[in-house]
Amino acid sequence: MKAVLLLKSKEVLSDGAIIEMVIWRVPSPVDGSRHPYKYRLYYGRGGVRVIGHDNERPKGDHRHEAGVETPYNFTNVDQLVSDFLAAVRGRRNRP
Repeated sequence: MKAVLLLKSKEVLSDGAIIEMVIWRVPSPVDGSRHPYKYRLYYGRGGVRVIGHDNERPKGDHRHEAGVETPYNFTNVDQLVSDFLAAVRGRRNRP
């Protein structure tokens, strides 16, 4: 089985911020993860990541917010996208 692209989207918001999501179904879990997905979700402005979720090797599932990296409890792709977009909304709604 080859990797299958499940989602690829990029949106440039009116203030220049970018929301980009890329999710692949892969033949076997990425080192550090227990599921068959490889993903990178990014929200940033001016080349600076503000919020991100990814599972880069060998760290496994984790998130970034304002320069702080914390573990992320991956359950499924829909929840991943929902959690990421909720974090982006929360950040954008701050004064």
